[in-house]
Amino acid sequence: MKNIITQFSRAFVGLLFIISGLIKLNDPMGFSYKLEEYFNANVLNMEFLIPYALIIACFVVIFEVVLGIMLLIGFKPKFTVWSLFAMIVFFTFLTGYTYLTGYIPKGESFFHFSSWQSFNPNNMKVTDCGCFGDALKLTPFESFNKDLILLIFILILFFNQKLINPLLGKTPMNLIVFAVYSLCLFMAFYVLQHLPLVDFRAYKVGTDIRKGMEIPEGAQKSVYEMVFIYKVNGVETEIPYDDVMANKVPEGAEFIDRKDKLITQGYVTPIHDFAIEKDGSDYTDSVLDEPKAILFITYDLKKSKKKGMKKLEELHKKALEKGYLVIGMTGSDTETIEQFKSEYELTFDYYLCDPTTLKTIERANPSIVVLEKGVITQKVHFNDIDKVNLK
Repeated sequence: MKNIITQFSRAFVGLLFIISGLIKLNDPMGFSYKLEEYFNANVLNMEFLIPYALIIACFVVIFEVVLGIMLLIGFKPKFTVWSLFAMIVFFTFLTGYTYLTGYIPKGESFFHFSSWQSFNPNNMKVTDCGCFGDALKLTPFESFNKDLILLIFILILFFNQKLINPLLGKTPMNLIVFAVYSLCLFMAFYVLQHLPLVDFRAYKVGTDIRKGMEIPEGAQKSVYEMVFIYKVNGVETEIPYDDVMANKVPEGAEFIDRKDKLITQGYVTPIHDFAIEKDGSDYTDSVLDEPKAILFITYDLKKSKKKGMKKLEELHKKALEKGYLVIGMTGSDTETIEQFKSEYELTFDYYLCDPTTLKTIERANPSIVVLEKGVITQKVHFNDIDKVNLK
């Protein structure tokens, strides 16, 4: 029985690590964005790691796939199991931290707080762990429980390492591990130089952006509660509307703000926070109504690749001859926009959009998105700009 449980755990953990790793390896840039969220000052406060997020992301996902293979074939079981154990402890800490911080009142830290309160999703800074990329979204609660279950299976392997026998000889296993590692490196390099092989995002080719923002008839609506924020003994504290109306505000409390607090999450549209603005005006509908439009996506001009920026103006001129509306979309400020337009002699206009939304639309910086009346017909990395199909 012990051997059966161990072998089942071996297969389950190995396959799960391979699947999870391959999904993230398909889009390491997306996983790096998720790591940046964790490294943010509002979460782990490790901002010095943000510049290295992509390198860390690539290392983690490749190691994840290789470990899964090593476990299945029984290659170096002691090293493999210890590595799996270390990874799952780390991931469980991250997902547990993300979930449990939803209990912490605003103004208090994770490790030092005076009182617990009901779970509050508004407090959470990371709403999805990124364990399966954009292919499968897990809530912090689901992610934490998934890692706890994995931890149990890995502990079974940890205490039964002697039952993890090699399936092949030393030389074949060395070759398999080397081949898997090499293929993973190649895949990571390829998708970073082009685009993910499979697009799991809400903005994949064929998507009607306008329909993606619509709420279906009869869909569950979100429920909100009005709350007031007061500073009580130097700490910002949320006080329910009913308590305020009943004069139950602590004496000496200082009013700070009022907000609508999410109580029950309703239907969330696949596409949200998509807006095209310029000079205080909204151009979303007018751009989506265009029969032919090209968007140059650059979420942050200061982080854009020079090689890509130099290619945009040439495509802009070709697209104009074909009757396309061509605009840039960025989250950068006006001063930066003017600086980059001058540096690269760009003659198209830049419109503003939420940078997080732009990072979701595309992974290259810059990248090209082709629209036909709001429907995405093509998405291209700047390295493949010559493949843009101008009709």
